[in-house]
Amino acid sequence: MALEDAKSEIDTAFTRTTQRGYAFENAFSGATSFLRRTYTKDLTGVDLAITGVAFDQAVTHRTGTRFGPRAIREASSLQPYDPPYGWPTNPLEEMNIIDYGDVAFDYAKTSDFPDTLTAHIAKILAAGAGTITLGGDHYITLPILRAYAEKFGPLSVIHFDAHSDLWPDDDLTRIDHGTMMYKAVKQGYVDPKRSVQIGIRTTTEDYLGFNVIDARWVHENGTDATVAKIKQIVGEHQTYVTFDIDALDPSVAPGTGTPVWGGLHSWQAAAILRDLAGINMVGGDIVEVSPPYDTTGATAIAGAHVGYELICLYHWAKTQR
Repeated sequence: MALEDAKSEIDTAFTRTTQRGYAFENAFSGATSFLRRTYTKDLTGVDLAITGVAFDQAVTHRTGTRFGPRAIREASSLQPYDPPYGWPTNPLEEMNIIDYGDVAFDYAKTSDFPDTLTAHIAKILAAGAGTITLGGDHYITLPILRAYAEKFGPLSVIHFDAHSDLWPDDDLTRIDHGTMMYKAVKQGYVDPKRSVQIGIRTTTEDYLGFNVIDARWVHENGTDATVAKIKQIVGEHQTYVTFDIDALDPSVAPGTGTPVWGGLHSWQAAAILRDLAGINMVGGDIVEVSPPYDTTGATAIAGAHVGYELICLYHWAKTQR
């Protein structure tokens, strides 16, 4: 069946007639929506919307993450042929998933961007769908969390990163990917005591009550202990998962703006994400993929896999809890 479909399927992002099921068109051709899902702005009956935020005006070092959503979508064309490995359920067949496209914004009016993104996410949430967002630098998580907090109240956050993003910054007009979690806590979007940061390996003077599992702890104690600790912290609370690709070691994900050695390896990230099944996940994002700094495409491939795992976590939370 797959071989026969591969001979005739093309541009399934536009031509498919259902929001469910696999896609078998050649990975090297066609319109590259995420996992070949339908590109549409129609949210009727949608369970989960994938959306992109091509923004990198908040970085402290190397730009390029504005190209992340496009690269992650392209890399994902290798994945929609089969059920997700290691999962007993299949969101591609059991859930209505679309690619909602990217948020539109005026790149020359950065001050308008936060409200624009919050409204973009809030519209999707109001329709009853969840979101998985493809970034973009990590600042984008702040306006997204604002939309989620307006609907759900203060959230638990599972935050994969080399950096805590908790640099003190009480100027709400500043747009900075290193201070966004500080502001999320201070503005009441996040409950830090029921949140956790994984993979940290840079210095932070005040974690504002966040629980921290640094990269060395993961290496020395293993993925099983890491998952158990995360689940104990977030419990049954509504949880948002944000994955900065620099949580991974630069040897496996060099295409990012602020790489730090000693990070998680891809097998560790895969094991942790899969074993987090059962958390009350309401949304998530994958950020800081910067394709210009990785000519191999490995970082975008990692980002696409993280995105698929986030879909699986969301699906599990909606159907198996």
